[in-house]
Amino acid sequence: MSKLHKLSAILLTSLLAACGGGGGSSGTTNEPYSITLRADKTQLPLNVGGSGPGIGIEHPFTTTLYVDARKGSVPIPAGTTEVFGCNVSGGLSSGSLYYLDGKDEHQTEVDLPGGGTTKVPNAYRSIILGANSGGNSFHFHSGDQAGTVRIVCSVTNPSDGKAVSASVDIVVGASTGKAASIKTIAQYTDLGRQGNIVNKRTSTAIEGYVWDDANQPVPASTKPNLQVAIVGGGASEGARLLLGAQSGSVLQLSTIGGVGMFALSSGTSNGSILLESTTDRADNDVTNGIQDPIVHLYVVTVSGGESVVTPAPALTLVAATPPAGTNGLPYSYAFSATGGVAPYTWTALGGLPEGLTLSANGILSGTPAVKQVGTFQVAVRVTDSQGNSVTGNFPLAIAASAAADPVTTPLSITNSGCGTDLCILPVSNPAAVAPANGIHYQYALTVTGPGTGGAVWTIAGKPSWLSLSADGILTITHTDAVTAPALQDCKSAAFTVTATRGGKTATRTVLLSFGSGAGTCKP
Repeated sequence: MSKLHKLSAILLTSLLAACGGGGGSSGTTNEPYSITLRADKTQLPLNVGGSGPGIGIEHPFTTTLYVDARKGSVPIPAGTTEVFGCNVSGGLSSGSLYYLDGKDEHQTEVDLPGGGTTKVPNAYRSIILGANSGGNSFHFHSGDQAGTVRIVCSVTNPSDGKAVSASVDIVVGASTGKAASIKTIAQYTDLGRQGNIVNKRTSTAIEGYVWDDANQPVPASTKPNLQVAIVGGGASEGARLLLGAQSGSVLQLSTIGGVGMFALSSGTSNGSILLESTTDRADNDVTNGIQDPIVHLYVVTVSGGESVVTPAPALTLVAATPPAGTNGLPYSYAFSATGGVAPYTWTALGGLPEGLTLSANGILSGTPAVKQVGTFQVAVRVTDSQGNSVTGNFPLAIAASAAADPVTTPLSITNSGCGTDLCILPVSNPAAVAPANGIHYQYALTVTGPGTGGAVWTIAGKPSWLSLSADGILTITHTDAVTAPALQDCKSAAFTVTATRGGKTATRTVLLSFGSGAGTCKP
């Protein structure tokens, strides 16, 4: 064999050996990792009761998740620690991850109310797991906020350093979007009256929380969905609700995350201010009439604050007679006191008609359900923060049930031109000469529905040249009509009117249309 042939044979033999040739050896492979993640349940109920996590049928708020990784078609090699990394990448407020393996490092010892201790599982945002036969399991436990939770698990291939991941979404609860309850919180529940001599705060920020059936915030609305009104109390005279350009006894606001904020400014009298917050379960909108009201009452007390520098004046009940109620119709009234040192605590001593209760902040509310109508002597006690107290009796008349069913019969504004959402009230063109009494124009608003007697009316967002009396009379004086504009053939800006009677309210958006209504009335 020539030298050239010998050299070629040697090179060929070396090549075959390097490639595993000749004997069919498999050599080495570098197959990629793959990962899967699944959950037993991908929808969990809201955990509004705060139940703890656990495994089994008695723990409906917990689900088990399974993570599995493979190299090619076979499970990845076993590893006792730090193989899988899993975390909540979205929706953390709706739940947490748990190991539930009974290990001490994953539990915390807590005291029991009756004595002794117990261990409870720790909640985690992210966890680390080992691999057994290529997989492992862990748990997710829902919280009290609805939402969609995304859980991501990843694993890294040690041969090439590349990580792969998988995710699963778990839906926690659901929001109905239908208002079911309101809660009111004031930054300061005791104000000073306007002009008090000790510089006591005369206004407070107040938040109104609106929740749906699942205790979730109602969705944000492009239109106001919470109405607040001053409806009673001995200190209500001169008190105002404030929100931006709105100022008066009624305002309408939009909630963000279920919360709406406004301010209350006190008047010149001591006592209490009763606030009524209302939202509309029907459509989350209070500007187009309130068809299905959800109502909440709240009291803020007002005092002069003189006790800061001088002995407090004697604690005294405001001797106002509560308005009459009607059997079967919702009722509310706020008792008032002056003197002493606020805040006050109220207690019923007896005589409350069946169906009514007295709260600690002095609100008498409920739905009367008496067997015999008539006048009841209600006995109450008020106690100030220094322990001083005074008692009094108040006559409360309860009338027979209204013929209409208050549950199914709404209060309706019935003027011609009023629909379910909007009233367009036609007005004749103004006369050139003012009437002798100085009043240029009057229009009486009317209602039908529960309750007896006249309704109590309020107005919001009105034109500067218009007024509305408490008994429902819209008025433009001649002077106002002259300074106001060309009321000939124009249409006013929109404003809202609200009527309250028999525990029900009705609200409408209103436009006044003068003559043909062709133009826009200018202030």
